[in-house]
Amino acid sequence: MILIGGSSDLDQDNRGAFQEYPQIDAIRPHCKHASRPTTIDAIPQHIEKAVRTALYGRPGATYVEIPGNLVTETVDESTVKSSPPIPLSRPVSIPPESLVRSAAEMIKESQRPLVVFGKGAQWSERGPIQLQQFVTATGLPFLATPGGKGAIPDNHPLSIGPARSTALRESDLIILAGCRLNWMLHFGQPPRFADNIKIIQIDVSPEEFHQNIPTTLPLLGDVGETAQVLRKSLKGWKFDSNSKWMKTLHQKAEKNKETVEKMINDESTPLNYYAAYKAIRDYINQNDVLVVNEGANTMDIGRTMMPSVLPKRRLDAGTFGTMGVGVGYALAAALYCRDYSPKTKVLCVEGDSAFGFSGMELETIIRYKLPCVIVVVNNGGIYRGLTTEDWKSVEGDPTLQCPVLSLTPECRYDEMAKAFGGRGVLCRTVDEVRKALPEAYEYVEKEQRPTLINLIIANDSERKAQEHDWLTRSKM
Repeated sequence: MILIGGSSDLDQDNRGAFQEYPQIDAIRPHCKHASRPTTIDAIPQHIEKAVRTALYGRPGATYVEIPGNLVTETVDESTVKSSPPIPLSRPVSIPPESLVRSAAEMIKESQRPLVVFGKGAQWSERGPIQLQQFVTATGLPFLATPGGKGAIPDNHPLSIGPARSTALRESDLIILAGCRLNWMLHFGQPPRFADNIKIIQIDVSPEEFHQNIPTTLPLLGDVGETAQVLRKSLKGWKFDSNSKWMKTLHQKAEKNKETVEKMINDESTPLNYYAAYKAIRDYINQNDVLVVNEGANTMDIGRTMMPSVLPKRRLDAGTFGTMGVGVGYALAAALYCRDYSPKTKVLCVEGDSAFGFSGMELETIIRYKLPCVIVVVNNGGIYRGLTTEDWKSVEGDPTLQCPVLSLTPECRYDEMAKAFGGRGVLCRTVDEVRKALPEAYEYVEKEQRPTLINLIIANDSERKAQEHDWLTRSKM
């Protein structure tokens, strides 16, 4: 992303100009590159570097600041040297052949190998295809971090996402492809990982190696291209699909699926989270959908309940877990899909609290007639809310205080959508959601306006019980 911002005039620096602030200094720690041209002639060079830096290596944000006086000045165009176009095919690298051979030998010797990939696999130009070819050829089980979901389809036979905790905890070798050993992977440390875990790490950024735990074998290079040379080095070898390791993973995955399916099939009202996602999951399975997902339980459960079968089809709060990004993401995704990928449908699934952070952007979406559908999973609070009866008790007794994590029960976000000129639908059952989704997209296509589905669920609905207390901090 390239952000172009404004600032006070250059000749007013250090004089207390309107909104004078050291913006370059403030933003530099948060992006890959920040600069400020001091003449009009210098603007093309600054923009070229900002675009090139944003695209090359590990993608990231850059910032160019245009002082106010440059906006109003003019120069003879012939005096401005333009920059040549930037090749969009990014330069890539692969690790030395000797290290690739060593990695291949480590994989062959492993008894319980596992591939874990992240968003780096998405940004590699041919990463999703090459990584899928790698796991298919080698027969290695895999799972994705939230940012990596879809690089290889969730429904691939080697996907063991439902057995995630068992896979990470009992693996003796992890091929870590384009993801960090940060908090989302418990920093690579016990009890999430084994004490003696070996790590083959593929990354385009060398500073990611040896982060939190030593990298056994670092492979510096593009995720997809490195996976391809590693596949060639392992040609003729395939992990035993009947091994004890594969049987353990598949058995654990099936057991967890059965637990979740029981909750999915409990359609009693008010719905639990999993049943609420049932019709949404079915719709996604039948369509090309770019999912925006945000919330507390809404996002955590959505990561497992909304399948990802294509690359770059999921946006959520990501590594920072920042609430309030969802509706803005949906706006940008709808704008992109409208102009460049019209067959891709945009579905934004928000918790009611998450929607509250940026819900007014719904007016922007409606005003610009952007093609998306928003589902607000409404339990009346953050994690949980009050029942309607409990709410009446709180309202009627001034000595009682409403819990800070509670919102108004059954708040009518669908009416809010209507007030802005869009379409709103209130749903309480699986059948109502199943009917509402296709109708919503028909309305989007016909009227060029979004639909908001207000999905009421049980105020006390929770995630399925976690197997280990260290996953929930319950020991604390």
